[in-house]
Parts: sequence; structure tokens; C-alpha cells
Amino acid sequence: MHMTRRSFTALPLAALPVTGLVLSAPAWAATATPTVEEQRLDQAAPQEILRRSGFDTAVQEFAAALSGVRSRAAAERVVSRYGSGLWRKAVDRAQGRGPAGGDLSRDDDRPLYWARLAMTREVRLWQPDAARSALLDRLERTSRGEDSVGLPAGKGVKRILLTGFDPFQLDIDVRRSNPSGATALALDGVTVETASGPARIETAVFPVRWTDFTAGTVERTLLPSFRPGPRQVHLFTTVSQGRVGRFDVERFNGAWRGGYPDNENLSVTGVVPVPYASEQPQWTTTTLPYRAILAAGAGPFPVYDHTSVTEIPAGATDPVTSATGPTPGSTARAGGGGDYLSNEIAYRATLLRDELGLDIPGGHVHTPVLQFGDGNTDPATGTVTDPAFVANRLAIIAQVRAIVVTAAGTL
Repeated sequence: MHMTRRSFTALPLAALPVTGLVLSAPAWAATATPTVEEQRLDQAAPQEILRRSGFDTAVQEFAAALSGVRSRAAAERVVSRYGSGLWRKAVDRAQGRGPAGGDLSRDDDRPLYWARLAMTREVRLWQPDAARSALLDRLERTSRGEDSVGLPAGKGVKRILLTGFDPFQLDIDVRRSNPSGATALALDGVTVETASGPARIETAVFPVRWTDFTAGTVERTLLPSFRPGPRQVHLFTTVSQGRVGRFDVERFNGAWRGGYPDNENLSVTGVVPVPYASEQPQWTTTTLPYRAILAAGAGPFPVYDHTSVTEIPAGATDPVTSATGPTPGSTARAGGGGDYLSNEIAYRATLLRDELGLDIPGGHVHTPVLQFGDGNTDPATGTVTDPAFVANRLAIIAQVRAIVVTAAGTL
């Protein structure tokens, strides 16, 4: 399936400033009441994760600094400094720099998630009310690495962008980690050697919230690296957690939201909203070198070229599964990566690639599900970590890195 490349200069997207792609206001920005995500903070497991990683101290320092300011400008400086500092602290910890801050495994992505929520909750307590939306937005972006993608200029190194996600399904098990977010922390700013020379990886972590995606957080983050210029990306991959025991390179992405509840327990069903697109397609496709990735087989988990989708065939009314991808003229109901935010970030990133006419490898990789060890599967009685849990996360991180090295080696 070949996507039609459209002209960048002819599209409404071209006129949007890099920092101004906000299509609507996220729902979390409109109220001073703690969000559903923030309300989970008071449970025992999040508090233990913060304490055992030393990130509770970062939250305390932020709260003290914010409480001491009275102007919006001063608050913005505090939020920027501590938001960026939180991202850097998480990346440094994951990559073995500085003190661990506690006995929790360095590769753990959860301290960043829970510390960010503790900090956003502090912002809701700060006055004046009118400043909250801008402060929350700045804290979200700085603490996720979304505003600090620093791909190098020049021809001596390949430029790679990788994204991950927050933990999710936390009402099922509040202890959950997301290996895609852990991978982003482990690889941010890392230079790897590939068959085509050195490659620099920059990363960001996205929320599991429908409203943020509607507001354009994906495009706002990716656009600076996708636009023409000396720092334009050579390869990108969005990453999320998928199925048990396997990696999937998702071949096709669909323009449909299936409504599964997000981290705010909100459900949204309908066509993925992308008002900048000239003609919104039902499907986009990966341009990652999936054959080379499958052939490399670098890691303990099998890797699959996943081509199955759910579609409404042309002229039909009921959805069916197609094992080999979309049929001509069909309407999307689920991409290879499903109809949740994994599929949506893949759809948005590859659609942006096509809208800009980028002829580069890009697509989505699903990691195996990160599971707790035997005897530690019940959230009511289990611990926040165990040796098998850590070993599995480290294995997934290492295999994502190997996949990226293989893909970059084909450039």
C-alpha cells in the first residue's frame, strides 16, 4: 500500500508556528480540581514508588519553590526549571548518571509519571486561577521531553526520534509500568553505532489521554523535527506496549478512535480529528524497514510484521477483519495496533510524514506486555517491583534499542 505524498507548502499545516499547534484546550486545563490521574497519587503504591526512587524530594522542592512566588512570570520560570529538571533527572537516573535516590530499579519509568502528577496537582493549588492552563501545559511539555528534542545538525550522524507512553490501565493495577516510556528514558540523547554510521536518538513521552491528542500534542512535538532543515529527522518510531510475549511492527494505522477509557477514564469514539490534513485518509502505512527488523531477530522476543486490520469494506455496513491489510475503499475501524492511542499516535505521526512529503522510515512498534513475576500478580497483595519485572523491562528496552539500530542501519 503506497501513500500519496502531498505538498507541504500547499497545506494549512505549513502556516502553523512550531509552538502553536494547539487545536483545542485539553480538559485537564480547565479546572483546579485534581484530575482522575492525580487522585490516584494517594494510593500506597504511587507513594512507595516516589519514596523508593527519591522523586518525592523533587516534588517537595517544586512545591516549596512554587509556593514562594506570586507572579505568573515567576511561576512560569519555576515550572519550566523544575519540569525540565524532572525530565533530566528521570533520563539521568535511567542511564546510570548520578545517585539512584533509592532502591528502585534505575530503568523504572514510573517515578517520572507519578512525580509529574504530584507537580501538576501542586500547580492546581497555586493562584491566580487564570495562569493554571499555561503553567500546566508548560509543566507537561517540559517534563515529558516534548520541548527538548535536540537532534544534531549536519551530515555526520543520523537523526532518530522515538516516543513512548505513560503507564495506563491504572485502575486495574496502579503499580503498572510502561516499557515504551522506560525505553524513551533509556535512549534519550544516546548515540548508537549502526551499519550506516552513528545515529543520535532523541525521545519524548506522551500522555494516555484522548483530549491531549485532540489538542495536537503529537503534531506540536514532532513538527519541529519533521520540517525541512539541518536538524530534520532521518527515521522515527512511535513505541507503545502491545501484546504478551511479542513485538509487532504495525504495518497499517487507521483513522478511528474506538473509545477505550484513557487515564482520565474518558471514552472517545469517532474519526481521529486532524483538521490540518488536506484530505484525511482512512489508512496510513509504516515505512519502517520491517523486513530487515524481522530478519535481524535481535532479542528474546519474536518480532512480527503485523498486517491485520478491522475495516468496513467498500459498500458494506459491518466491520470485518482483514489479515492482509485494508482493502480498496474501506473505512477504518482498527489499525494493526488497534483503535486506542497506540494506533492514533502511529496514524498521526505517519500522516504528518505524508503531509510533509517526507521520504523517510517511520512507523510504530508495539512491545510485549510488561508483567510482574509469578506470585506478584495480585495488586491487592503484591509489591511494586520484583526481579522478573525488572529483568523483563530491561530485556524489552534492549530489544527496542536493537530494533532501532537495525532500522537506522538501512538508511
